Amino acid sequence: MKNAHREINAVLTARTHESELIEHAAHGNADAFALIMRQHNQRLFRTARSILRNDADAEDALQEAYLRAWQALSTFRADARLSTWLVRIVVNESLGRLRRRGAQLIPLDTIMTLPDPKAQGALTARFEQQPEPMAMRSELRHVLEVHIDQLPDLYRTVFVMCAVEEMTTHEVALAMEIPEATVRTRLSRARKLLRAGLVSDMDVTLEDAFSFDGERCDRIVRAVLEKGKGLRFP
Repeated sequence: MKNAHREINAVLTARTHESELIEHAAHGNADAFALIMRQHNQRLFRTARSILRNDADAEDALQEAYLRAWQALSTFRADARLSTWLVRIVVNESLGRLRRRGAQLIPLDTIMTLPDPKAQGALTARFEQQPEPMAMRSELRHVLEVHIDQLPDLYRTVFVMCAVEEMTTHEVALAMEIPEATVRTRLSRARKLLRAGLVSDMDVTLEDAFSFDGERCDRIVRAVLEKGKGLRFP
């Protein structure tokens, strides 16, 4: 039986069709799930990071979300994209962590209608404390990440999903379980807030925000597979 399992693993590659990877992973095949993680790691990390605003917390949340997803993979139905299904699990795990540590989740539409100008002014206050001019690309990227971190919670998450990860508003609506019109509204407001705090000629590409290198990807995959050894599958 073990030899047969190794034979199946040998034919699984990054080009293997997603449905085949899901089928094998749902029955506990670690190689198949490792490939799934590598295909979605960057998007899911950035999503968790947009909610938790901390690299280490985002990694922890992502690992836990992966374990939940792996064990529930047999319940996945192809009427939704796997990426959307995974994002939803990561969002729920990340928001759950905020609630468990007592973080206050302020209704996002409320903050945009507050009459006190200090409420919105605070969103760009930290930018003024940054040294200027910043010549290195890494410093400019940091400025952009600081501004994204200062966005209200779900504006920030919607912005990262849409603008950084280039998910469609429909995909984000499914993942966040909110109307697509709400996604478009929050994305528009997030962009306006960012423009208010950034110099107009700052040449930074969004793809560089919250960089996700190979070492982080490998670390997350290794950790999930190690923790997943005790999982039970159908």
